[in-house]
Amino acid sequence: MLSMKNYMEVIVMSAMDDILKDINMCKCEKCKLDIAAKALNDLPPQYIVTEKGEIYSKIKNLKSQFEVDVIAAITKAAILVKRNPMHDDPAVQ
Repeated sequence: MLSMKNYMEVIVMSAMDDILKDINMCKCEKCKLDIAAKALNDLPPQYIVTEKGEIYSKIKNLKSQFEVDVIAAITKAAILVKRNPMHDDPAVQ
């Protein structure tokens, strides 16, 4: 079965925990998703069409091409979310 996937999303989600471990901030699900959304908005989408299950091998091979950009985007997004966490805002929930 063929599927289409923005593999940048997978790369960001897989790199986030490792990057956030060095940043003293809330790591609740809402904050992590806000960080991912902000980072992905700053990164170019990279869509691929692949057989199910094949996507992870493609991502692994292409991840190093975008690693510096991903780290920078996640760090920038984490700083923004740390300064303005949305998990305490009742309008967001």
